[in-house]
Amino acid sequence: MTQTTKPQTLTVLGATGSIGSNTLDVVRRHPGRYQVFALSAATQVDALLAQCAEFRPQYAVMASAAHAAQLAEKIKANSLPTQVLQAPGAIEIIASHEAVDAVMGAIVGAAGLAPCLAAARAGKRLLLANKEALVVGGQLFMDTVKRHGATLLPIDSEHSAIFQCLPEDRSSWATRVDSIVLTASGGPFRQRDPATLAQITPEQACAHPNFSMGRKISVDSATMMNKALEVIEARWLFDMAPEQIQVVIHPQQIIHSMVQFKDASILAQLGTPDMRVPIACGLAWPERIESGAARLDFAQLAALTFENADAQRFPGLHLSWQALRAAEGTTAVLNAANEVAVDAFLQRRLRFDRIHQVNLQTLERITPARPASVQDLLALDEEARSAAQAAVARLAA
Repeated sequence: MTQTTKPQTLTVLGATGSIGSNTLDVVRRHPGRYQVFALSAATQVDALLAQCAEFRPQYAVMASAAHAAQLAEKIKANSLPTQVLQAPGAIEIIASHEAVDAVMGAIVGAAGLAPCLAAARAGKRLLLANKEALVVGGQLFMDTVKRHGATLLPIDSEHSAIFQCLPEDRSSWATRVDSIVLTASGGPFRQRDPATLAQITPEQACAHPNFSMGRKISVDSATMMNKALEVIEARWLFDMAPEQIQVVIHPQQIIHSMVQFKDASILAQLGTPDMRVPIACGLAWPERIESGAARLDFAQLAALTFENADAQRFPGLHLSWQALRAAEGTTAVLNAANEVAVDAFLQRRLRFDRIHQVNLQTLERITPARPASVQDLLALDEEARSAAQAAVARLAA
C-alpha cells in the first residue's frame, strides 16, 4: 500500500541493545512509515556506526565523550550525514527534540530515567522498555506523563500484554478489573536445587531459555528480580494496588500475561516469545503492523504449564511487594542495590546467591524521604549505590 501520510519520526535510546536492534528491525520492514531521527548507544561504536549507515539519522549520541569522539571520526570517514552530539544532556536533547514524534526508551537501568522523563515532559509518544524509569521514578514519572500529555506505551512483553487485555476505557478499570497476572519463564534455574546456586557462573546466568537479552537483564531473569521490577512497574503503569498484582511461572512464555475481571473471567495475550511483537504494537498502536515474528502454531504446542514462584529459589521476587508497601522511594533503593549487586556478580566479585543479600541489606539500611524531584531521586540512587557497594564488600566471594 502506498504511504500517503508523513513518516513517524523516531528516536531510539539504547539502539544497539536487544530492544533497540529489534525496534530497528521492525522499522526496516516498513519503509516510508518511520523515519529514524536519532540513535543512542553506550559503548558499541561500530554497531551504532552500522545503524547510522543504514538508517541515516540526523543525530547520534554515545554515553561517553571518548566513544562519541570515536564515532564522530568514523562517521566523517564514511561521509555519513549524521551529527554526533557530545554536549552535556545530549541524550535528553534527542529524546525531547521538537522534530521527534516517538521515543523508544530502551536504555537499561536507572540511566534511562532522565531521557525518558525528558520525552515525557515534551509530550512525546513514549515506548517504554526501560522498566527502571518507573521503578525509580514512580509517582513522579507518572505525574510528568499526565501533566504534559505524553502517550505512554509499555514495551516489556508482559506489560504490553496487560495493556492489550485491559479495557480501553481506563475509568472503568476500578469497577471491572480484579487483578493482573504477570507470567515469568522462571529463567535457567527454575528447576535447579537451591543449595547449588552459590556455584552459578555469569555465563550460566546469562543463558536465558527463551530470549537473547543483555547480560544485566539476563541475570535479573535468573534471579527473578526482573519480575520484581515488573511488579513495581505494573503498579504504576496500571494504577493497581500491590495485592492486585500476581506472578505465575509459565515456562513456555506463550501466554505473556493476563487480566482477571470481577466476574472471574480472564483475558490473556498469546504469541511466540519474540520482542518484535510488543515493539510493533507500540510503534503502530492502535493499528497493527507486521512484526517479523513467527505465527503461533497451536498444533506444535505440547503443553502450557504453570507453577508457583518458589520463594526459596527466587527470594528477590517477593521484595517487590515489600518495597511497594514501604516508604515512597524504597523501590528506587531496591533498583540501585540490584544494579550494583548484578554488576559485582558479572565481574565475579559476588556469588550469585548473594545478590539477594546485597539487596536486602541495602533496603534495611536506607529509609528514604519522599522524593519530590529528579534531583531527590538521583541523590537517593547515589546513596543506595554506596550502601550496596559496602554490602558487596562485606559479602564478596
